[in-house]
Amino acid sequence: MISGGAISTILTIPPLENGDKLTRAEFERRYNAMPLVKKAELIEGVVQMASPLRAKSHGEPHAYIMTWLGVYKAATPGVGLYDNATVRLDADNEPQPDVMLRIERGGQSRISDDDYVEGAPELIVEIAASTASLDLHKKLKVYRRNQVQEYLVWRVYDLQFDWFRLIEGEYIQQQPNKNGIICSQIFAGLWLDKAALLAGNLAKVLEVLQQGLGSAEHQVFIQVLDNTVV
Repeated sequence: MISGGAISTILTIPPLENGDKLTRAEFERRYNAMPLVKKAELIEGVVQMASPLRAKSHGEPHAYIMTWLGVYKAATPGVGLYDNATVRLDADNEPQPDVMLRIERGGQSRISDDDYVEGAPELIVEIAASTASLDLHKKLKVYRRNQVQEYLVWRVYDLQFDWFRLIEGEYIQQQPNKNGIICSQIFAGLWLDKAALLAGNLAKVLEVLQQGLGSAEHQVFIQVLDNTVV
């Protein structure tokens, strides 16, 4: 049963609508009043609301990325992994990336008192099926401007995986090395066999990741994270 106070709140706070132009504060106010809405974002001051997510074009790729990054997080103390968490980037942008990885101490972002990520996480991944245009244009510009160091976009329908690295203010697409592996420049030991991922070979993806986790660079990175002063 909905209480009188709850009914009053529902009646006085307008619902979020796709395409609404709102301040970040008003966006949060309306989003918080709609607990049944699972994903809404504010991109350049405009509300973006996701369509229902399909299994093969989003659910499965998302699970693969979470597995890959989850194994990395398990082996890398001091790194935070988040699934569909809201990020307060700036006055006009509050995205809800599919996946993000951040350095917990001494990194670019922090967890606010009300449990949001504030500032740019070091790495963001978006699963781009029907949202490829948004993810590769508006969101890319927003993430670049806010200094997200690595931005990964899996374009499921295009059978492509883009890994952008922020270099001198521009996103440069990273290419696999001679072994077909892309290596993160921020998170040492985070290695990806791009061809295996696109082929759905999760076992090979995790095998290559384990090689990265066993590298000397990863061991040094763990020591650096452990010695970081809050």
